[in-house]
Amino acid sequence: MFITVKLTVLLLGLSFCYGRRRYHFDEEPQPVRASKYGSLWPLPQAVKISEQSFKLIKNSFAIVDSKESSAGPSCSPLQDAYYRYYDYMFGSAKHRGLSENRPGGPAELSELQVWITSPDSECDSLPSVSSDESYELSVDQPYAILKAPKVWGALRGLETFSQLVYEDEYGTKTINSTAISDFPRFAHRGILLDTSRHFLPVKIILATLETMAMNKFNVFHWHIVDDPSFPYMSHTFPQLSKQGAYHPYTHVYTATDVQMVIEFARLRGIRVIPEFDTPGHTESWGNGQKDLLTPCYSGSAPSGSFGPVNPILNTTYDFMNKLFQEISTVFPDAYIHLGGDEVDFSCWKSNPDIQKFMDQQGFGKDYSKLESFYIQRLLDIVTTTKKGYMVWQEVFDNGVKLKQDTIIHIWKGTEQQYQNEMARITSAGYQTLLSTPWYLNRVTYGQDWLGFYKADPQDFKGTEAQKKLVVGGEACLWGEYVDATNLTPRLWPRASAVAERLWSSKDVTDINDAFSRLSMHRCRMVERGIPAEPLVTGYCTHEYRGI
Repeated sequence: MFITVKLTVLLLGLSFCYGRRRYHFDEEPQPVRASKYGSLWPLPQAVKISEQSFKLIKNSFAIVDSKESSAGPSCSPLQDAYYRYYDYMFGSAKHRGLSENRPGGPAELSELQVWITSPDSECDSLPSVSSDESYELSVDQPYAILKAPKVWGALRGLETFSQLVYEDEYGTKTINSTAISDFPRFAHRGILLDTSRHFLPVKIILATLETMAMNKFNVFHWHIVDDPSFPYMSHTFPQLSKQGAYHPYTHVYTATDVQMVIEFARLRGIRVIPEFDTPGHTESWGNGQKDLLTPCYSGSAPSGSFGPVNPILNTTYDFMNKLFQEISTVFPDAYIHLGGDEVDFSCWKSNPDIQKFMDQQGFGKDYSKLESFYIQRLLDIVTTTKKGYMVWQEVFDNGVKLKQDTIIHIWKGTEQQYQNEMARITSAGYQTLLSTPWYLNRVTYGQDWLGFYKADPQDFKGTEAQKKLVVGGEACLWGEYVDATNLTPRLWPRASAVAERLWSSKDVTDINDAFSRLSMHRCRMVERGIPAEPLVTGYCTHEYRGI
């Protein structure tokens, strides 16, 4: 019979010890009740954990390919992951002098066998929106078995297996007999990082990807350029970064950097979707590309300044065609994010050439029609690259003609407003992606992860068919007040709350249970070298070693 894992064992494994609380908010979880699921995060779809335990001995335990597996030694994502997770499970023991060979104790678990069941393991492929991330995990004697149709599910299962390992009261690495069947609720589970407002070194991006894998995120939305700077080094238009980056040599992403990020992400089952947002948010573009931006003449857009991309010049579309042809080859994912948000019309209104064009086109004084004119031509360009595209919600709101496979990204409004927006978009038959409640750059005092945890992408009035058009969501960390010094603790474990909402079953809503698991998961990230911020007063058994 499967029963709750003992409280004492869990707290001695990956423990989070709670200090005396000096305040209380009614909406906060109540300490402290250990979860019957230990420190699993995000919670798998189906979990059974037994009281029976097995010990793992560092020098004899191995993660190996099953003889029946379609993948083998040449499967780079798996082989890379075997080393990584072995180190996660045993790396800390060498620092602590713990004994794993005490007399007696539980039986030994010697192997985790990984079995890819599909003939096409996809080891050499890129993850995609249709990637199968399902897996089954069985921990029992004489060995544990991780079974997945594709390599992507095996990567998720390896993370889960590593989360089941804890240290008992003797310091021995231990795992309980367990049966798990798991798959993600949503196909798109993303993190957006903004590398324009503050440049983020590649090592910070890689560390974020590593932590994303620990939380089963599978999309890195790279908002790579914006008004403040253009750090992407284009080989077609090298002057864009030479003139538009904060520094032309130290604050740029070279082709090698980009490929490093893409491959590092691939090995962790993470897609890289770049965003090149136009026609607004393009001030830095104009530094290196003459006549791309609209000259302003009056009002809030004073003479001598420049506004959004100039939509009336043929040279604009020649430039965009060449740039997006390059982007489509550099970034191999099937999708590009084209932005389309927050276009300030004041500069267009001040420009007599724009006004004349508006009259010729019959747009009157409706500048959203001019924006739609530009976006439509841009979409036609991107379509020739055979890429799908994502856009911010304004593009849909302004009535632009979109391909049916377009993904509309929701970011605006209150809870009621974004729910209404999702209902409208899905009723029109388009796929949608939610970010509104998950702007992690907005920081409040206390446990704001609770609000992130309670938001649900399918919580709107609509049919089941409409709700199936919700492909997932993204947590966004915009960069006005974030750089390499504070990104990681601001992101984690707050983003972890979003991770569980996007992975786990819809009925996983117990705040107290989540608090217990998330507290221990945060300590596990700390043990793995991730300076995730604390949830509440207390301490982790393994303090962060980077300080």
